[in-house]
Amino acid sequence: MIGGTVLTNSNNETPIPNEDAPPKPNDQKDMSIVEKIQQLGQTNVPASNDSKIHCLTIIGQIEGHVALPPQNKTTKYEHLIPQLVAIEQNPKIEGLLIVLNTVGGDVEAGLAISEMIATLTKPTVSIVLGGGHSIGVPIAVSTDFSFIAETATMTIHPIRLTGLVIGVPQTFEYLDKMQERVTRFVTKHSNITEERFKELMFTKGNLTRDIGSNVVGGDAVKYGLIDDVGGIGQALSKLQELIDERKEKSNKEENEF
Repeated sequence: MIGGTVLTNSNNETPIPNEDAPPKPNDQKDMSIVEKIQQLGQTNVPASNDSKIHCLTIIGQIEGHVALPPQNKTTKYEHLIPQLVAIEQNPKIEGLLIVLNTVGGDVEAGLAISEMIATLTKPTVSIVLGGGHSIGVPIAVSTDFSFIAETATMTIHPIRLTGLVIGVPQTFEYLDKMQERVTRFVTKHSNITEERFKELMFTKGNLTRDIGSNVVGGDAVKYGLIDDVGGIGQALSKLQELIDERKEKSNKEENEF
């Protein structure tokens, strides 16, 4: 095929298509639509160029220093950290909405993400949909305000190790210190007391094959772990409220000078 024409041989036999010919514009468009359906489950993603709120999703398992199997849905912390830095530096972004549906994962990676979110200067709101388990708890409470869906759950349990473990007292001392880091962060960034959090963490009989508690929706608010029960509408309204408060405070400081 040359310039959109089909080549034939000298005996006028069946036309021979040229495989090197570039795809037609319509073919490229069809391929693009197919790729979007495969990746996103829909033909187009609604985009709002005027939105000043950035949505960050944390789903599946939080991947740390060890790569997880390819069939696992993961959130890689090395992908999130540059995004958080970019959000902080981008003047067009005024607020951050974090959507959580995670089973937990690497403790140090989860704490690193939590610390970065907690130290952002821009207003942040988190919403737990489905589940915010294990190390997802510190991430959920790291924002300025947190929501949980009525049917969402949060699993609170002690830290666990996988792989080779050296059976010496120092190993358990290290585990205890790491557990204390998680406890200290959660109690600092939420309204739950250390005694209540540890009580939920070491409860027996709540989980079938583990020590800990499964906290559902309103119970998380009752314990002081999450600020309020709500969905995406309430989360966006609260975030806009925090953005407006920040603007008013900034304008007031400028007027004083």
